[in-house]
Amino acid sequence: MPDTPHPARTGDPLVLGAVCLAALILPLSFSAGAVATPAIGRELGGSPEALTWITNGFMLTFGSLLMAAGTLADRYGRRRVFTVGVAIVTGFSLALGFAPSVWLIDLLRAGQGLGAAAALAGGTAALAQEFDGHARTRAFSLLGTTFGVGLAFGPIVTGFLISGAGWRAIFLVGALVGATALVLGPPRMRETRDPQASRLDWPGTLSFTAMLTALTVAVIEAPGLGWASPALRGLLAAAGLLLLAFVVIETRAARPMLDLGLFRYRRFVGVQMLPVATCACFVVLLVILPLRFIGIEGRSEREAGLLMLALSAPMLIVPMAAAALARRVSPGLLSGLGLLLAASGLVWLGFVEIGSRAVLAPMLLIGLGSGLPWGLMDGLSVAVVPRERAGMAAGIFGTVRVAGEGVALALVSATLAGLVAAELRQVPGLRDASLAQAGQRLAVGDPDGARALLPGLDGATLVQAYQAAFTTLSWTLAAVTVLCAGAVFGLLAAPRDRAEVMPERADHPVA
Repeated sequence: MPDTPHPARTGDPLVLGAVCLAALILPLSFSAGAVATPAIGRELGGSPEALTWITNGFMLTFGSLLMAAGTLADRYGRRRVFTVGVAIVTGFSLALGFAPSVWLIDLLRAGQGLGAAAALAGGTAALAQEFDGHARTRAFSLLGTTFGVGLAFGPIVTGFLISGAGWRAIFLVGALVGATALVLGPPRMRETRDPQASRLDWPGTLSFTAMLTALTVAVIEAPGLGWASPALRGLLAAAGLLLLAFVVIETRAARPMLDLGLFRYRRFVGVQMLPVATCACFVVLLVILPLRFIGIEGRSEREAGLLMLALSAPMLIVPMAAAALARRVSPGLLSGLGLLLAASGLVWLGFVEIGSRAVLAPMLLIGLGSGLPWGLMDGLSVAVVPRERAGMAAGIFGTVRVAGEGVALALVSATLAGLVAAELRQVPGLRDASLAQAGQRLAVGDPDGARALLPGLDGATLVQAYQAAFTTLSWTLAAVTVLCAGAVFGLLAAPRDRAEVMPERADHPVA
């Protein structure tokens, strides 16, 4: 029996508001963890690796479980998965406000990521069913703007909360926002699901999660173990084998969690390049810049939050402007130009000296450039598949975005630590055995710990080493962003795929 056509739906504004509130928790959880890390370290101690997991534990479970959450949303209902996800995030946020140790914070942050995966996959898939046509474009643009609000105000809110009430308050505020989303959204949200959805692909889920875990652990532990260590090589080999196993599993599955056939379409691949690019030019800076401002430059959390507005405040305006411009200008062209603008800001940032207020101008340029693709990629992610596969589309895109961010954060932190250690090796008379650990300490904003490992070394030398390493890192990220921009120009300029013009089927509401 053919599907019955349905009129365009404008959706319930309260449902959109609830999903946006839930989405607001995600950038707040991300940026707040980064700004709070030095304060947590001062109060509870912890090794550089343990402090790194405050951010990476959240990103690891978030990224590795998004595809599974998308499958569950399609099979068991988008409203149900959204509700469970927000409830998990809210509960773990509340528990984080009372955590007595860094290792427990790491575990609770991983639990937060699990809930975030369900909330994002269920919420974005629900919006794809709730809104049609241009109303859907506006809804996803507002969702992107909400992420921008969280990124813009997350650091400054965190800074003021830490200064006024301590770092625990930031997690309690997150719990309050989550509880509000639970009250507003689920009672008004239609339950929808894909009647053709299969069961959760357990072999695929486990192999992908294990692969991402092995890779993240390897990158985080690399500065301490050394890239040539047998243990590190074993972890990297395991990650490679698990990735191969995941591809084989998904290729043979009757209804795979990740439909590899979608990657035949150039535009689909181009959409996946956008989160990779914005991660390189924008997301990693949300972590390493607060550590620089607070730890290396000695600024307060409040001042660091105010400085971070230069980077993140454009996300309040630019994503919505990009959505409006996309009616007249190709999204691929807008996105590519934005990435080139962000890359120029990264080059400029590399020239700025530690402690200089001139850092604001390149940060603003990076934020403006990153905001163009940021406002388009969420909507594009569900535009390349039929509407009933919105859960998978959201899961794939979210996985590329968040898993890429998690691995990139670990890689950038390890690279910065390695570059600092390489700069310190040029200082005569230092013990090589302590240089890697000192590099790790500086990378997480702990110059006192670095000086304790290298007695007799003055602070100015440490700052110079960090400055040189940061410059190299900024220029490397700029090069990666330019390469991604070239790929976006080529891939998103292609003619529309069959997946994009395939007639939409009316989804099946569930009473």
